Amino acid sequence: MALESEEELYGGGAATVAGVDEAGLGPTLGPLTLGYSVLRAPRAGLDLWQALAPAVSDDPARDAASFVVADSKVVFKRTARCEKRLEATALGFLALIDPQRRPNTTLQRLLFESPAELALESSFAARHAWYRDGLRALPRVWSATTLEVRVESLARALRSAQVELLDAGVRTVTESALNHSLEHTHNKSLSHWELSAPLLRRVWERHASGGVELWVDRHGGRSHYGPLLGRAFPDALVEWIDEAPERSRYSIRTRDGARRMRIVFSEKAERFSFAVALASCLAKYARESAMAAFNAYFAAHAPALAPTAGYATDARRWLADADELLGRLGLERAQFVRSR
Repeated sequence: MALESEEELYGGGAATVAGVDEAGLGPTLGPLTLGYSVLRAPRAGLDLWQALAPAVSDDPARDAASFVVADSKVVFKRTARCEKRLEATALGFLALIDPQRRPNTTLQRLLFESPAELALESSFAARHAWYRDGLRALPRVWSATTLEVRVESLARALRSAQVELLDAGVRTVTESALNHSLEHTHNKSLSHWELSAPLLRRVWERHASGGVELWVDRHGGRSHYGPLLGRAFPDALVEWIDEAPERSRYSIRTRDGARRMRIVFSEKAERFSFAVALASCLAKYARESAMAAFNAYFAAHAPALAPTAGYATDARRWLADADELLGRLGLERAQFVRSR
């Protein structure tokens, strides 16, 4: 029986909600980053934005007093204020799952150890000196001490609302790792799915024992996920609930019902799911931090080289400007340029 009702999913207990989103699927340069978050609320249907206010808001104008959780395209533009806003949200929430609740970290930890279980083979990271050497210390724009004080207000808000951040992090897919996947699939959408599937499996394996609803931001025109879910969850029963152009829902459970998950693939999922909005911010912050490292690394070799965000038009400009340098460094194109 498909898990259509909240009672069937949660058994009348607390509600666990999760979200997955990405940043950087379209650019020519830089990594693809996949963010996720898992939260437990005291009851199903609780509006987490409302429950955590005023410590948390979806309004970027309230960033002086609130952590802004929304679609990363709303939270972040390339201004100093937006950089500070995005960093506060990403490192602030990640600090909640740190035993010492400290928001200071390193780029290495953020990209490849958040959590380490989701990291790709270390050989892929080793091919990219810019993520290792270009920028090491985080936070980049906040004082770690100041941000740590703000995190205490966030922690208090969650306690007051009886909300817990159970899990959160980022899976970073370097340029060479993405190219390796594309060589296998010959399809960006399928590579995106295969690289995202371990996040879905993590939610299933670690958080589905009491029931969990997982929202995934949908990209492209796909609306049928049944066969993909069947391959990703061979140890479970996958059942169709409904499929529509804007949203598709499925239930996944073990035969004994010990694990239960409802998964929703939705356009603009960050508008409906706090967990997806938070995942969006985590993915975007990791991507922007990675590109800051990328630009710092190459600028150290060629100070006049203007930075790039990695998107198609400006990536072509950057590649033309950096042509002599790239030849001098002896870098293979597949190390830093997407094949698709």
